[in-house]
Amino acid sequence: MTDTAELQPPRARRRLPARALSGLLAAAVVLGVGELVAILIDPASSPFFAVGSTTVDRTPAWAREFAIHTFGTNDKPALFIGMTILIVLLSMGAGLLERPRRPIGSAMLVLFGLVGVYAALSRPTADALFAVPTVAGVIAGVATLRLLVGALPPAGIPPAGFPPATPDGALPRRQFMALAVTATAIAGATWAAGRYLGGQLRSVTADRLNFRIPFVKAADAAAPIPAGTDVGVTGATTFVTPNDTFYRIDTALQVPRLTTGEWQLRIHGMVDRELTLSWDDLARRTPIERVVTLTCVSNEVGGPLAGNATWVGYPMRELLAEAGVHPDADMLLSTSVDGFTCGTPVEVLMDGRDAMLAVAMNGQPLPLEHGYPVRQVVPGLYGFVSATKWVVDWELTRFDRAQAYWTTRGWGEKAPIKTASRIDVPTAFAPVVPGRLLVAGTAWAQHRGIEKVEVRVDNGSWQLATLAAEYSIDTWRQWWWDWEATDGSHVLEVRATDLDGNTQVEERTPPIPGGATGWHRQTVLVR
Repeated sequence: MTDTAELQPPRARRRLPARALSGLLAAAVVLGVGELVAILIDPASSPFFAVGSTTVDRTPAWAREFAIHTFGTNDKPALFIGMTILIVLLSMGAGLLERPRRPIGSAMLVLFGLVGVYAALSRPTADALFAVPTVAGVIAGVATLRLLVGALPPAGIPPAGFPPATPDGALPRRQFMALAVTATAIAGATWAAGRYLGGQLRSVTADRLNFRIPFVKAADAAAPIPAGTDVGVTGATTFVTPNDTFYRIDTALQVPRLTTGEWQLRIHGMVDRELTLSWDDLARRTPIERVVTLTCVSNEVGGPLAGNATWVGYPMRELLAEAGVHPDADMLLSTSVDGFTCGTPVEVLMDGRDAMLAVAMNGQPLPLEHGYPVRQVVPGLYGFVSATKWVVDWELTRFDRAQAYWTTRGWGEKAPIKTASRIDVPTAFAPVVPGRLLVAGTAWAQHRGIEKVEVRVDNGSWQLATLAAEYSIDTWRQWWWDWEATDGSHVLEVRATDLDGNTQVEERTPPIPGGATGWHRQTVLVR
């Protein structure tokens, strides 16, 4: 015979939404209080962002590539949405399991808190205080959950055969709702206050607004972009990529907020003289202006993760020469303020190319998400071995002694950009009418330059495309081709050859470890 004391009266089920809501509000208090306390310590110690950042760090390469391939530059919002959904489900479960005499839900919050503490202490810049925001948030969240669940109103009079289910110390429904509203207000207010105080304490926005782009002498200015460099075809890539559409791929879930007054660059390791440069030290040097195309190694064949911009910055080779690099040092291990690292071959930085510490982009101070106040720009190398944003540390070392963030995950060490091309118009499966059709696109082989681009239809013979004017070997080059399109479905293919005589590889290979290969193909419907 079943013990009726263990059965739940049907009317008690009405309390399930209230229990779920209690868990949800408790989790919101955990995150809100944690965010607020994190501002007093370090924004990177926020439990939400610490867990997210550690998730990114621990994610296998294949999973990260899947995220970039699937979500592109929206990979971070996708992670935030996924984390939020998981938090909602787990917190509601904690609320459903919580009882005044059986604090299972509270134990779940404590367990989640341990995960948050581990994540916070795993951040590259962490110390013991990084655990405090999560601990404070969990204490507040458990108190909220216990208070709300303990205040649930009675379930009502049970049917015959069921024992009373009224919890000790239960409060009327109105008082429970008042407590729930109060918890909601606390969670929202602390979260908003935390985000607001973070912006206020860093004041990076005001710093950027007051930023003055260094004056570049005529001899060090970029050459004017000549007419004909941009093909001007509707739908085709523009020669210069606007800042707001320039791709962004990095590991920073919170954009670092670093002012020029806070910025320093330490140069150490295998050097004759260790240096520490302040912003004023850097600004006293002679800047250069150059147009350079950057490419992400995660770019699939035909993908959008490439961009071209005009940069103002300070030559890296001059700083290295001043420090005196040891002859056997072959790697510059650069570190971002958030702990990200990348390793750049020293020989590339000293071979005369315009590698720079960039401070301006397309006539504006660097956008925050692109590395304000200082980032690296190195022509000819994929970004994961060269383009450190928010850079604050240079260590001269060797590839056989140190590894950078992505090389520890199996990516390549030196990663020169591969010769590539893509078709921008017509787009895949675009319906077009028979007759003359302009096919246009972009090709790049940074620091080698593009010699020719060829197009073919349905595995036919290769046809030379017309190249737009070349700006420099460090920028991409646009092209177009006239095609007499006939009815039916057709496959267009493109390949490029660089000035060193290297023709784009036909075989398709994935982006990792050293950049994708393959000819870009586009299916077009003509009718």
